[in-house]
Amino acid sequence: MRTQEFGLGTFSIVGADPRTGEVGVAVASKFLAVGSVVPFAQAGVGAIATQSYANTTYGPRGLELMRQKVAPQTIIQRITRDDPQRERRQVGIVDAQGRSATFTGKECIRWAGGIAGKNFAAQGNILTGEAVVKAMAEAFQKTEGELALKLMAALEAGEKAGGDSRGKQSAAILVARKNGGYGGFDDRYIDLRVDDHKEPVQELRRLLTLQLRFRMRERAYQLYEQKRYLQALRLFAQMLQETPDDPVLLYDYACVLALTGSPKAAIRHLKRALELDRTLAAFAKDDPDLSALRNDPEFQQLIAR
Repeated sequence: MRTQEFGLGTFSIVGADPRTGEVGVAVASKFLAVGSVVPFAQAGVGAIATQSYANTTYGPRGLELMRQKVAPQTIIQRITRDDPQRERRQVGIVDAQGRSATFTGKECIRWAGGIAGKNFAAQGNILTGEAVVKAMAEAFQKTEGELALKLMAALEAGEKAGGDSRGKQSAAILVARKNGGYGGFDDRYIDLRVDDHKEPVQELRRLLTLQLRFRMRERAYQLYEQKRYLQALRLFAQMLQETPDDPVLLYDYACVLALTGSPKAAIRHLKRALELDRTLAAFAKDDPDLSALRNDPEFQQLIAR
């Protein structure tokens, strides 16, 4: 029996940024939890998308071959060679150098195909047409900024061009950056999944925006811990442009301003933080970062309210 419900109708893109060693995958499908099947990535090594009756061994096997510096096109030949179902498979590969390859078996459900270029490979099956992968490739190449934003833009372009002909259900994005995970302990810089949603790509964009903000805040705190206050200050200022009414962000910005010798600006932002969240006054009272403000009458008035 051959039914579309069992085929992993999907559009995906694998991408790399050779300058940073970042690699990643973005994917969407009318399939439950597509992010649990398709994406594989390792920082400084490469990324793989395996789909269409996916053979999930392609992920770890392909990454191992990339660690051995085997070229993506050769990797595809090796991992599909002994697979009796290879004509039903689809795979995209990019290595950390930006070399890429894509493969679509002859028995993949149409429309199916892919485009490989410098730093990316876009592919899909059970699509509305070739325009989907063309739109993904174009968006990836035109979008500025970090890799996660390029991958996300490509996914959105693919959906806008028609996407999976069966509809929408799930989406995911995985970006690996050396020591980019929480606390710097692993390379899972971005690892987000929308497993079942009416608008999975839109929801994925919302989650990615939140995650990128979190990562920026994490970097700012790392700089603060290293006493690199001026660099931290720039990141806090950038974050406040996006979320100007975040009381904790305003409070932390005030702390760094105080540490860098800007007492008036520090008090101004602290005042706004306390207007939004009065409970922060208890922290401000004894916070050593605000010691330079301790004898200022305006500061004393703020925490006494």
